[in-house]
Amino acid sequence: MTATSATPAAQKIRPCLWFDGKAEEAVDFYLSLFDDSEIIDVQRWGKEGPGEPGSVLTIDFRLAGTQYLALNGGPEFTFNEAVSFSVDCADQAEVDHLWDRLTADGGEPGPCGWLKDKYGLSWQIVPRRLPELLRDPDAGRSSRAMAAMMKMKKIDVAELEAAADAS
Repeated sequence: MTATSATPAAQKIRPCLWFDGKAEEAVDFYLSLFDDSEIIDVQRWGKEGPGEPGSVLTIDFRLAGTQYLALNGGPEFTFNEAVSFSVDCADQAEVDHLWDRLTADGGEPGPCGWLKDKYGLSWQIVPRRLPELLRDPDAGRSSRAMAAMMKMKKIDVAELEAAADAS
């Protein structure tokens, strides 16, 4: 294995994402979605293999300030919903932008703000207003917001607020 740059100190715990040969493509895609994102280090296979010499083995990267490791591990393992990334979205515009980008080109919408991207990774796209409504001290408002959310795929803040305000 060979490195392409010096690696700064990593955060103590960081998720490792296993890809079947698409780590570099996936990392480039994820970096395009979030500010404060960068590639930190790339490890490439050397002549000892088993990967093609010079091809990407791992990529250390930062996504919205959090470090991750992407591994080209092969077809043995795939993502499932047991692990997902929950994204705090400031407003509906951010929800719409991320939802549209992450479900494009083979991604799949799921229930209650969940989706899978084209690599099979699960995401929760959560407008900041949702947990605020679910914590509302008025149990009726909270309950109506929850019932509305349970019927949604992409979360719609205006619909949540209208449901919470209905009597």
